[in-house]
Parts: sequence; structure tokens; C-alpha cells
Amino acid sequence: MIKHIVFFKLKDRSAESVEATAVVLRNMEGKIPQLLSIEVGTDVIHSERSFDLALVTTVASLEDLQAYQVHPAHKEVIAHINEVKELSIAVDYEL
Repeated sequence: MIKHIVFFKLKDRSAESVEATAVVLRNMEGKIPQLLSIEVGTDVIHSERSFDLALVTTVASLEDLQAYQVHPAHKEVIAHINEVKELSIAVDYEL
């Protein structure tokens, strides 16, 4: 199993902008067969060091992670994220 975690800091950090991007991320649920689980959370602290959103997904294997990366629904999300993000960081690890 692979856990894929991404944090996003948005250019527009308003509550409306953050929620709109959270909806885009959540919309992947049920559309990408390789995703065994998906969680999207929005920051509640809002400190200077905080990121605005967290995406936590689980896939069965590295091959499934690669298939997820190129899935059309994920590519749509990437297009949105590239428009709205200031910065993103990720970590992928085996369970």
C-alpha cells in the first residue's frame, strides 16, 4: 500500500477559494479506480506556516500510483491546481 499526501498553499487564501479547490479535489472520489481512499482537509489554524489544503490518498501499489497520476480525472485536477496554487509539497510512502 502507498500513502500519497500533498499539501497546497493557494495564491488566494480566502475561505471561498480554498473551499472551491477542496471541492475539485473531492470530486476525484469514485472516478479513479486506483484510489482506495481519499481525504481532503482544509486548514483550521491559518498560521503563517500553514498550508491551506491537505490531500491524503491510498493506493495499492506504485503501479497504481502511476496510473492515478495519468488518469484523466487527475489531470483535470492538476490543471486546476496549477492555476490556483502558490506552492505544493508531497510525500509518498509505503504502509
